[in-house]
Amino acid sequence: QVQLVESGGGLVQVGGSLRLSCAASGRSFAGNPMGWFRQAPGKEREFVAATTGNGGVTYYADSVKGRFTISRDNAKNILYLQMNSLKPDDTAVYYCASTWKDYLPDSRMYYAANEYDYWGQGTQVTVST
Repeated sequence: QVQLVESGGGLVQVGGSLRLSCAASGRSFAGNPMGWFRQAPGKEREFVAATTGNGGVTYYADSVKGRFTISRDNAKNILYLQMNSLKPDDTAVYYCASTWKDYLPDSRMYYAANEYDYWGQGTQVTVST
């Protein structure tokens, strides 16, 4: 059974940092595109960041560019999201996602939730003022 399990969420003050982790089990996602999405109350799920299978190329939403860093350790089957300079607007449930596809041929596909086949249960991030 394939599982993605996020951890590392919590309550943090404005300007603080958190590092989210996403541990995969049931199959190896080494070499498969992976990403982070988030959903705030009353809003639709939105793209945050994504990476190619080897981590060599990364993509970010404009709202997090320069503050968040996505990375992966394929040997450990773990995806990370380092979040710095957090803002209240970053408050959301954060989900990691992956796909069985070896690659996504168009960079725009990395931003689309419907390109991902596997999802974690989410971890809550709350940024307080």
